[in-house]
Amino acid sequence: RLGIVYRHITRVNYKTDGVGFLPDERWHIWTVNARNGKATQTTDSEVFDEREPRWTPDGESIVFKSNRSDDPDFNPDTIDLWVVPAEGGDLRRITSNISRKSSVSVSPDGKWVSYVGKDKRSDWWQNENLFVVPFGGNGEPRNLTGEFDIEVSNAGMSDLGGADTVPPRWSADSQTLYFQVSRHGDVTLNSLRLNGGKLEAIIDEPGVVGTWSLDSAGERVAYFHGDFTDIGQVWAQDIDNGRPRKLTRANQDLLKSIELGEIEEVWFEGAAGNDLQGWILKPPDFDPSKKYPSILEIHGGPRGQYGNMFMHEFYYLAAHDYVVYFSNPRGGSGYGEEHAKAIWNAAGTADYADVMAWADFVENQPYIDADRMGVTGGSYGGFLVNWIIGHTDRFKATVSLRSIINRFSNYGTSDMNWIREEPFGDEPPWINPDNYLNQSPLKAIGNAKTPTLVIHSENDMRCPIEQGEQVFVALKRLGVDTEFIRFPEESHGLSRGGRTDRRVARLGHILRWFDRYL
Repeated sequence: RLGIVYRHITRVNYKTDGVGFLPDERWHIWTVNARNGKATQTTDSEVFDEREPRWTPDGESIVFKSNRSDDPDFNPDTIDLWVVPAEGGDLRRITSNISRKSSVSVSPDGKWVSYVGKDKRSDWWQNENLFVVPFGGNGEPRNLTGEFDIEVSNAGMSDLGGADTVPPRWSADSQTLYFQVSRHGDVTLNSLRLNGGKLEAIIDEPGVVGTWSLDSAGERVAYFHGDFTDIGQVWAQDIDNGRPRKLTRANQDLLKSIELGEIEEVWFEGAAGNDLQGWILKPPDFDPSKKYPSILEIHGGPRGQYGNMFMHEFYYLAAHDYVVYFSNPRGGSGYGEEHAKAIWNAAGTADYADVMAWADFVENQPYIDADRMGVTGGSYGGFLVNWIIGHTDRFKATVSLRSIINRFSNYGTSDMNWIREEPFGDEPPWINPDNYLNQSPLKAIGNAKTPTLVIHSENDMRCPIEQGEQVFVALKRLGVDTEFIRFPEESHGLSRGGRTDRRVARLGHILRWFDRYL
């Protein structure tokens, strides 16, 4: 079997991590007759994609989002909402503010369309906000949540599945919207009236509200909820009285038989006097009179947040007698736009400073052995690990996971980073090469002395394998103790969705490296 001879690429957007190479065709809207199965194509553009179709309540029309800019591949956030008759016909544009839009929903009375998006075309640091616009198109989109400085999404990070972002849902009377909010490590379910007012909490227990659904009357909600000590269960409750009922108890007998260790939440002062949130996971049978080795975990993104959700990796390391600590430095989600904007066009500055402040805080705890501190992180967390080893030797061992070292080569080889010029002053690397170099760990890698294990997936299209190769070769050239673990067939999401034996092997290699040096 010879397989594919070659791939003929004509578009920049030709691959997606976890999916692979994309077909050379467009996404269109079809309807299917439920009685006879006959499919009818409703949209047929040869140039544009149509996504997220939503029926209007009368069944006569379909609302969808589409990027109809001159070059959608290079302008992915220039999106508008459109409507088309269900039987096909002329399109009508609902919105005229070209910006990022997702999670489209039509109100039950057919008068409004809601979506989650941003005010401006790019500005990746902006919160995801909840907008509404008249279905008739005779009004500007209205930002319902902008005044609250909140993130309308599930930005929580974990190595579990099931904790998804669900599009906002309307109440039966079309006067209230329900939606998730990420804040301070939790993901809650909230509501807001169409005419504004107070943000109401529907489910605000510590933890993460993942997939959720309203019943047809809009009176009850079923939802997935997990936290630090529970992998996640299905719950249900009435919207009005707020009395939750647990419907499943998956894995609970198993978890009761395992000593997980205690997690302590702390607030500490960041490098700029800013308030930062972190968590310290102590080993089972923790003895405060002992000195423990520690591992700092740094999340990816950078948009996202660690928080109140079960993480196999953290508990695995804690079970082997490590103190594991993690936080949300500037650049991430859940703490407002100023927190996120702090590293705009300045990667490796405020984020690195906050991570070092966190390490200082933990190092000063009486049970921490300052001579046995390690650090690991993946994706953007891997970027910061590579940055750290070029700027300090305070850590005795590091593990760099699915990382970035070279912003030059990541531009054009990643499935998305060629469209993220905005964090670099809206310029490609050939216009301002110094800016890309200054925000690349490669610039300072010559200072590295810390023993570093490099782990990367060979099918990673987000942070391609060549990034891990550059880290490994640079460290070898410098004479730094290093090894390179490559996982075949796996994508950027190995830690949370890879083949089970490979996920187990990955954890084993991380532990092996820290055991050797700490």
